[in-house]
Amino acid sequence: MNYRLIFNFIGNLLRVEAFLLLFPLIVSIIYHENLYFAYSIPIFILILLSYVLKTKKSSKKQLYVREGFVITGLSWILLSFFGSLPFIISGEIPNFFDAFFETVSGFTTTGSSILKDIEAMSHSLLFWRSFTHWVGGMGVLVFVLAILPNTDASSMYILKAESPGPQVGKLVSKVRITARILYSIYIAMTVILIILLAFKMPLFDSFCNGLGTAGTGGFAIKNNSIAYYNSLYVDIVITIFMVLFGINFNIFYLLLIGHIKDAFKSEELRLYLFIIVGAIILIAINLYYSGTFKTLSEAFRYSSFQTGSIISTTGYTTTDFNLWPSFSRWILVLLMFVGGMAGSTAGGIKYSINPRRVSSLTFEGKPLEPEVGKGVSAFFIAYIFLLLIGVLLISIDGKDLITNFTATLACISNVGPGLAIVGPTGNFSSFSSFSKLVLSIIMLSGRLEIFPILILFSPRTWKR
Repeated sequence: MNYRLIFNFIGNLLRVEAFLLLFPLIVSIIYHENLYFAYSIPIFILILLSYVLKTKKSSKKQLYVREGFVITGLSWILLSFFGSLPFIISGEIPNFFDAFFETVSGFTTTGSSILKDIEAMSHSLLFWRSFTHWVGGMGVLVFVLAILPNTDASSMYILKAESPGPQVGKLVSKVRITARILYSIYIAMTVILIILLAFKMPLFDSFCNGLGTAGTGGFAIKNNSIAYYNSLYVDIVITIFMVLFGINFNIFYLLLIGHIKDAFKSEELRLYLFIIVGAIILIAINLYYSGTFKTLSEAFRYSSFQTGSIISTTGYTTTDFNLWPSFSRWILVLLMFVGGMAGSTAGGIKYSINPRRVSSLTFEGKPLEPEVGKGVSAFFIAYIFLLLIGVLLISIDGKDLITNFTATLACISNVGPGLAIVGPTGNFSSFSSFSKLVLSIIMLSGRLEIFPILILFSPRTWKR
């Protein structure tokens, strides 16, 4: 294990987080909020630790798989820990476990919250919550790789460990340029979304909701989430972009360079869109004939938004789907498992293996290495195991089975809301500190696809 190389990379990460905290600090200055120390103290600590970790340079620059997973796991834990300090220092979320849960939920783009009155929060901390979604959506380590002056091919192990989905490949020959391409597309789409939302909501709201949508996170800045705006235009715009941000960014790159036919040949894209359209139709029909909504158009409006929100794991709401018929609610639960496409900002299990093949596995018409199939199987087993362990551990609090199951499922799939107590009008505040810590670990595991977190608990990992 090359400890110096790990410390050097984490030092770079902490420096980047110090830079990111400047943005909410600027917002606090704009809105004349007396929260300067809430950001300046963490910034000072981060810069100091970054300097300490980078004092001893590693003579060996080669990065291997084990180091890549350890860097990813440790980085996200430290990122969440220091990111929670503004909430604690400001006093707006004084309890550490609450603040850590909220921050982990932000960076992992889960969107589950312990806040009972969101609108009582200061502007700068509301912005920081939404900003953590945006940073965590594409991956903060991808951002670090994009700006590092010396990034070699071995850094692909970090990109693979952090990026969602069973496969990650380079768009171009260099990892650094790949990371820059990904973030350029991400930034451009986010800017377009913010501009479109600004037509129907205040600029601050459009920024926060845009960042939350782009990161498929779903931290709302209103107690009623997107329902607060009661706007068909807002619903349509956010629905479209939630679906778009659930698509593999490689497809956007193909469209950008003019390979339109190649982009729409994607088997995964066709399956993703088929599931969305099918779910929307089934839910809308069920909502209409059950009398939940009086008109079919209204049923399609709300079924479209919630389907896009759940399958992209964004978690925004425009209605209380806890009150929907059981058929519609359980379709949404199934969509929590599915999630978006590999290589998107969405969470969930995803779907990248062709189930019709018996003799050989194929993806996008190409045969896959046997290791990929084994990796997917191992991930699925670990996913189910972690889900069940999570349900078991938080059941100590004595809540009902639906609450415990959907709360854990929402966290491991990085969705946000569940059903019952943790439904769209509820929150996670009633869970004990122990359960919040368990769910925080589950959120991190779900965002990093389990193994980068699990590997930290293996004694073999830390042997030289």
